[in-house]
Amino acid sequence: MNEKEIIGKIQQKLTEIEEKENIKILHCVESGSRSWGFASPDSDFDVRFIYLRSKEFYLKLGKTRDVIEWELNDIYDINGWDIQKALRLLHNSNPTVFEWNNSPIVYRTSPMWEKVREVINEYFLSRTGMNHYLSTAKHNYKEYVRGDEVKFKKYFYVLRPILACRWIMDNNTPPPMLFSELMEAELDRNLYEPVNKLLEIKMQTSELGTGKRIDVINEYIEEQFEILKNKLDSMESETQKDWDKLDELFLSLLKNN
Repeated sequence: MNEKEIIGKIQQKLTEIEEKENIKILHCVESGSRSWGFASPDSDFDVRFIYLRSKEFYLKLGKTRDVIEWELNDIYDINGWDIQKALRLLHNSNPTVFEWNNSPIVYRTSPMWEKVREVINEYFLSRTGMNHYLSTAKHNYKEYVRGDEVKFKKYFYVLRPILACRWIMDNNTPPPMLFSELMEAELDRNLYEPVNKLLEIKMQTSELGTGKRIDVINEYIEEQFEILKNKLDSMESETQKDWDKLDELFLSLLKNN
């Protein structure tokens, strides 16, 4: 199947999920390398959605499941979160919620999600975001990028969160999803040529494509780790907003479902 056919299949699967699970999908996006703008030819489709159930479901006394894991294979990786789970994570400034909201590839959305979008950035905490992205970059660097032979895609799993940290430092807002936008805003100009070459290779080779370590990029990464750690250590703790606005939002979504 070509990409257009796959996207058509995704739409069919979303309708099937709604019917079989008795839910309303509020927002559905691409969340992986395709949404970051550096997919390999054989990248799968990381489909993520946020859904709403009936009011009666949320009134049950027993513990209820708040995720739907629908499909995982070589083409599709499809799963979703209940809106209640998403709003609770938003209250904690979970970066994934902001990323799903900012994805440039939207498979489905709704007027109800627009109500969420109106308030979502109010819950962004810069220190929480910095800590998440720096931890992600360090983990990926340690696991995948320090050896002599490196998977090309893993460089971007380090570079993107580093640039996301720098975006937060400069803007105090959730970082954009597209790597090209982060690169234009935050990457040192002397790194443009090697990173662009690496990006071109990444997008023309398989997910398993490997090559020799690129020392100039590794040196940049290690330098940024020190800069970002010092910045994070100097940032003051932030106070979470209260629940009132999210409570009102959740009740409004239930009322209009």
